[in-house]
Amino acid sequence: MSLIYDHHRENAEVYTDPLICMKKSLELLEEINLPRGILPLEDVVEVGRNHETGFVWLKQKKETDRCFKKIKKTVTYAAEVTSFVENRRLKNITGVKTKELAFWVNVSDISINDPQSKKITFAIPSDIKKSFPVSTFELEEEEEKKEEVNTEKNISV
Repeated sequence: MSLIYDHHRENAEVYTDPLICMKKSLELLEEINLPRGILPLEDVVEVGRNHETGFVWLKQKKETDRCFKKIKKTVTYAAEVTSFVENRRLKNITGVKTKELAFWVNVSDISINDPQSKKITFAIPSDIKKSFPVSTFELEEEEEKKEEVNTEKNISV
């Protein structure tokens, strides 16, 4: 980890139990109003948060790839992901990449600027941005439940 961010780890809450790490990661995403599927939650071995500076980090056993089927995009999460958090935003992200055309690019910012639009925007350091439906990044179980409810409503009508 960069020395630039080391001072943000001071006075931070740190969790190392895998179940608590998952719980704290979900709580964080819920608190800052981002979809609960935006971060990897499997094999997390450490979660830290400095409430004063907004700095958070997540350590996994190893680098992880996740394919978001609805948008046909693969995202790679490094063994350590860091960010500063705000309401509806992760900024100055490290450890997250996605493939655009034939190149892997770092994701530097994830935000929901207008909750009414139901769009989440990803930016790379050159400030190029791309938006997707928020529902794309919900946890798979939550998405399956919504589909079941919609199916039941259609059958009932």
